[in-house]
Amino acid sequence: MARQTEGALATRQETAGKYPLSNEQLIEFYRLMYLSRRVDDREIVLKRQQKIFFQISCAGHEALLVAAGMALKPSYDWFFPYYRDRAICLALGNTAEEQLLQAVGAAADPASGGRQMPSHWSSSKLNIVTPSSSTATQCLHAIGCAEAGRYFSQHPESAAKVDGDYREFKNVKFHGDEVVYVSIGEGSTSQGEFWESLNTASNGKLPVVYVVEDNGYAISTPVEANTPGGNISRLIANFPNFHFAEIDGTDPIACYNAMTEAVAYCRAGHGPALVHGHVVRPYSHSLSDDERLYRSQAELQADALRDPISRMQVWLMREGILDADGINALERKVDLEVQQAADVAVAAALPTVDSILKHQYSEDLSCTDARFATEPAPSDDPTERTMADLINTCLRDEMRRDQRIVVFGEDVADATRAEALLDPKVKGKGGVFKLTAGLQVEFGSDRVWNSPLAEANIVGRAIGMAVRGMKPVVEIQFFDYIWPAMHQMRNELALIRWRSNGDFSCPLVMRVPIGGYLTGGSIYHSQSGESIFTHTPGVRIVMPSNALDAIGLLRTAIRCDDPVLFLEHKRLYRETFGRAMYPGPEFAIPFGKAKIVRPGKDLTVITYGAVIPRALQAAVKLHRETGIDVELIDLRSLAPYDWEAIAKSVRKTSKVIVAHEDMKSWGYGAEIAARIGEELFDDLDAPVRRVAAMDTFVAYQPILEDAILPQPEDLYRAMADMAAY
Repeated sequence: MARQTEGALATRQETAGKYPLSNEQLIEFYRLMYLSRRVDDREIVLKRQQKIFFQISCAGHEALLVAAGMALKPSYDWFFPYYRDRAICLALGNTAEEQLLQAVGAAADPASGGRQMPSHWSSSKLNIVTPSSSTATQCLHAIGCAEAGRYFSQHPESAAKVDGDYREFKNVKFHGDEVVYVSIGEGSTSQGEFWESLNTASNGKLPVVYVVEDNGYAISTPVEANTPGGNISRLIANFPNFHFAEIDGTDPIACYNAMTEAVAYCRAGHGPALVHGHVVRPYSHSLSDDERLYRSQAELQADALRDPISRMQVWLMREGILDADGINALERKVDLEVQQAADVAVAAALPTVDSILKHQYSEDLSCTDARFATEPAPSDDPTERTMADLINTCLRDEMRRDQRIVVFGEDVADATRAEALLDPKVKGKGGVFKLTAGLQVEFGSDRVWNSPLAEANIVGRAIGMAVRGMKPVVEIQFFDYIWPAMHQMRNELALIRWRSNGDFSCPLVMRVPIGGYLTGGSIYHSQSGESIFTHTPGVRIVMPSNALDAIGLLRTAIRCDDPVLFLEHKRLYRETFGRAMYPGPEFAIPFGKAKIVRPGKDLTVITYGAVIPRALQAAVKLHRETGIDVELIDLRSLAPYDWEAIAKSVRKTSKVIVAHEDMKSWGYGAEIAARIGEELFDDLDAPVRRVAAMDTFVAYQPILEDAILPQPEDLYRAMADMAAY
């Protein structure tokens, strides 16, 4: 483990020869540092002039970050920066003009088209992956990106375009020895995603270079209140396979030596590295913060003495590399560059209102594309299969067709240890519901594997893989345990395409068993909660009620270019209801198309999932006993949903019930009911009614569960009452 202290500048003679820089490189090093600082300063001026709306600086971090940029390769290595990383982005090829265009929110901002606040760097050309404002989430994306790079280098044929596929694979580029950079502030090392990423990087010996930019403060919280012992390097020192370096992050030579050593370690395939740089924060956390409220003058003065700009300027003159005139000339040139960039940015056109929804979803191969509307293929096999069977079959079909598809999650593999896989007496796990059974045996452990028991780890890694051009199909074991992944889903998965203005995308599939009616499932194995996710733009959501729809919708989910939450009702996996023959390897169903399960003229019932067979049972009984004819609509797709089918049916019947399994209040049906009332009021002969679960959790005792969840009897009574209105 290599460690260097804050005295590294004084030992320059001992270290400078290890990774020498020419005079020209040292001058460029200083130019980039000074450029970064002057862009910060220009943004501060623009903010005070009310020409930009937010500012957060890289000041004090420049030496560490320029060193990282010079040690790595733009458009070759991959980069997951955070908001202090202005200097590395400039070193990689980002320009002052590009950064200032983002500051003003210009339409020409190449990072986001005016959607992200300043300091959210993004460039597919340079492999700088769009970040969010969330702290530490990018650590897991870096892990997935590194795994994808390794996979492509080991399976180069998987990067070839699949015959008959509609999309061009984006960001499928690999070299075999690329390194993935990810940075984080010392405060963010408290986040769980950071530690989850260390686990996987260590276990997989992945070529990830972590850079911890330790300026001593997480906004106003000092490092000793955030990190036990006040030093993250001491906490992580025993992770195996890692190279560690702790250095003075304001010393350019120490930073360059440490970064080149770390990159070389990763590039050689030895494992991950972490460089912990002690930097300073000469400006407040952001322009919205005033550090004088919580830092002493003595501390601020001590930081000022370690300012990397001043230190390198003095060092260059002392070493005779530049004299005062040379430094002044360089700085004047940079000042002019920044002024001209600011003039361009301030005059740039702003985004138009009609651009707001652009790139929220795929515009090349959306899951709603009519090309996914295919018919079942003729078959000589009359065997009717369950939803579970056809989901497993679909996964096999698609994995044979597209080698970029990988499947992972908790317990999805047949076995992990080699001796178990080779033992003919070991049948294999293949998921707690057996839906991935046999996939690992057929496709190998580099395409199907068990993840750690950490849902954020599953989704975060999948995002990093999808950004690189893979197609992960991951499983969250139970919907009830999806919540640790919510941060990754809401702030990352849903937003990558939109926030990068279409420069990046992460089309992946999350398969999630959901729902109750299990007799004993209880609180933590029976939840519904789909409305929480349908409230998230950027993610497509489906919930099939039968085997044929399941295979057709899953195939679309895998082949389309949108991220998809694929909800599988556990009660329906092996039900007799809804079984179907195998429809062939090309059968698909576009999203946003409802199905009329039972045509009718007197009353419309709109529902989905496990309520479908219960509503059908109630409708058949009602017709048999009273002659009332219920039209039953299976939405199948929750986001988007088929408003045209709903409106057509309501205009025909003039009476409507919206039913769902989740709690009634603030549930999915409320939005459908509200829209019907708003847009179809004149077509109604009765108020819209909802049938749903009680506003509580599902209990363990079956008597209680039956009372909590909507039953056929509840639906029957609601239909009869509505018909009689």
